[in-house]
Amino acid sequence: MKFSKATNSKIGYSQSVESRLKIQNLQQATPELSCLSGSDVVKGLTQKPLSLSPHYLYDDRGSELFEKICELPEYYVTRTETSILQNCAEEIVKITGACELIELGSGSSTKTRILLDAYQKLGQEVRYLPIDVSAGILEASARQLLVDYPSLKVHALVGTYEQALRELQLSELPNRMIAFIGSTLGNLNPQACDDFLSQITAALQLEEYFLLGVDLQKPKDILEAAYNDYAGVTATFNLNILNHLNNRFNGNFDLSKFEHWAFYNETKNQIEMHLRSLEPQTVELGSLNLKVDFEKGETINTEISRKFDINAIQDLLKTKGLIPQKVWTDDNQWFGLILSKLS
Repeated sequence: MKFSKATNSKIGYSQSVESRLKIQNLQQATPELSCLSGSDVVKGLTQKPLSLSPHYLYDDRGSELFEKICELPEYYVTRTETSILQNCAEEIVKITGACELIELGSGSSTKTRILLDAYQKLGQEVRYLPIDVSAGILEASARQLLVDYPSLKVHALVGTYEQALRELQLSELPNRMIAFIGSTLGNLNPQACDDFLSQITAALQLEEYFLLGVDLQKPKDILEAAYNDYAGVTATFNLNILNHLNNRFNGNFDLSKFEHWAFYNETKNQIEMHLRSLEPQTVELGSLNLKVDFEKGETINTEISRKFDINAIQDLLKTKGLIPQKVWTDDNQWFGLILSKLS
């Protein structure tokens, strides 16, 4: 069944939204995982230097704030990748044909619509599986897609990438493509990146596809401005991780006693995002039986964002059996999209 975009959300339904939507909460199924039990928080806040998994940036409020970041003038990433997708989406569809589209970290699925429209235009069937840790934004975006695309079927998975990749069943369509766009690969250190790509390989069948978006190396001033926006949205986003910990683990972080700090580490080719303690203080997370003493100026690393060399990342993909089929970049060579196939 092919799908078409509705011009009026109240008419043209061939099936009800409910009959075309499945939401599977993997977090409820496997609560023992460290990202849910908080063991990773304990580990990160009891070793030096202090760190937190960027997973905790994305509660519902964090996901909303990130959507706002994507619209900021300083944040070139989203508009650059969107422009590339607009130029290459039809070419991607011609390569994959009818396809099950799995998106890791789907958020509001805004850029996904470019691909859905291309599948529609070329008359190729598609089934969409968005994956995100934020249940609220995942369900809201899935329902809106089903209103706008009356024949589309969506199977939404609430959970981490690792959880979701393990749960994937054989594709119902002739092909499958896992999409990991938005430069999120840069949030993983080299070892975690290597492990993640191994998970991608394990989740795919031979001849299936992996679409990867990567932020490329560029001048320091451009990079640092993107993570220190004038409006302070990124700072609010970063600080919100403390609210998330308070809510989830009965904590007493006082956000007014921390500040956002982001800079480009030229040696490692990565942006580093931290929260810096403005004074000596002690914080407790009651549910974790954890007490953390902070010195003035001590920081918590909340995220890294590595910037890649386009040739080096292709070589890494090849070591995992993911053979690049086509690479697209913008005129400034600021961002890259790589479509590879498991061979």
